[in-house]
Amino acid sequence: MDPFVPQASSATAASEVFQLMRDGRPRTKAEIAEATSLARSTVSARLDLLLATGLLVPVGEAASTGGRPPARFAMNTSSFAVLAVDLGASHATVALTDLAGEILDEVSVASDITEGPQPVLDRVVDLGESLLVAHGLTPESLAGIGVGAPGPVEHSTGRPANPPIMPGWHDFDIPGYLSTSFPVPVLVDNDVNVMALGEHTAHWPETDDLLFVKVATGIGSGIISNRRLVRGALGTAGDLGHVQVSGKGEDVACRCGNLGCLEAVAAGPAIAKQLADLDIGVATPQDVVDAVERGEVEAVRAVREAGRAIGSVLATCVSLLNPSVVVIGGSLAATGEYLLAGIREVVYQRSLPLATHQLRIVSSSMRGREAVLGAAAMVIEEVLSPRSVDGLVERRSRASA
Repeated sequence: MDPFVPQASSATAASEVFQLMRDGRPRTKAEIAEATSLARSTVSARLDLLLATGLLVPVGEAASTGGRPPARFAMNTSSFAVLAVDLGASHATVALTDLAGEILDEVSVASDITEGPQPVLDRVVDLGESLLVAHGLTPESLAGIGVGAPGPVEHSTGRPANPPIMPGWHDFDIPGYLSTSFPVPVLVDNDVNVMALGEHTAHWPETDDLLFVKVATGIGSGIISNRRLVRGALGTAGDLGHVQVSGKGEDVACRCGNLGCLEAVAAGPAIAKQLADLDIGVATPQDVVDAVERGEVEAVRAVREAGRAIGSVLATCVSLLNPSVVVIGGSLAATGEYLLAGIREVVYQRSLPLATHQLRIVSSSMRGREAVLGAAAMVIEEVLSPRSVDGLVERRSRASA
């Protein structure tokens, strides 16, 4: 049985102490008692329970004020590991992290998502097992696995829901399949949501409201509101790519069956198609980035115009959601200020002044690591929740009784 599957009662409530310690700051028993208003004897008992799980460890002694120096305790981020998986249209990346979300190792390979779930997930299992072996770990060392998938996902079940670029994946039980090799919790979400989590966790942890926008083969967004990811009723919150862009390409067909969608006029393939006949060596989205970096005027102009189209949709989002930061990521973000300039131009022009008063629109600086960091953060938040920690404490207590 996986130690982190939530099965807790309120008998120990040791998680009250553990949640305090998650900030990484070493504390003495007296400091913990003061912060939690618990009796010293209660703190001692709960510390013993948490030390037995490995989630806390002694970290030396504090300065003495007379007599024996008091021991200090801190969260043990290496007590368990997490596998974080980023599935793309043409790649699979698996990272091994600790419980602080620090990447210990990662590997990325070419992987065609259209091969179907079993070949792709078997590849993920092989990569995950290799990482564990390389670090002297076993599947029992894992706290959980997080997966970001390039399509709509029902987060509560981890099953893709009619993903347009993932043939054969609809309703496939990703958690169930991976759990046969790794008997731990497996959490799955769409790639843009986990990228939003990664960006927020790594670079904007003190920001309450953030919007992450991925501009690549498709266009989508992840919404952080009050420091929590917003998925919506069925997990489709943030699907910007299929909002119709007024006055731009209204006769352009989108893969969803509608006309004039943002993705159909401003995503990477759409820009590449616009430039394909101009004899500047552009056939793919990466070619668009390369052309902009070479200073090809037509490519720069097309990217900036795509930015304006994206900005026209984001202007509504900014007025509706009032984020303090909008982060632009995905492969087209590598065009830098040219894309940002078009987005900013329209957002600041069309959004309410109060909504844009302190708004920052920036490029992601994560260099493609947003998804694995977000997948890890998704798992860590679940397995270190009060319910999960109390469940782990209770089961370890029973096992040692």
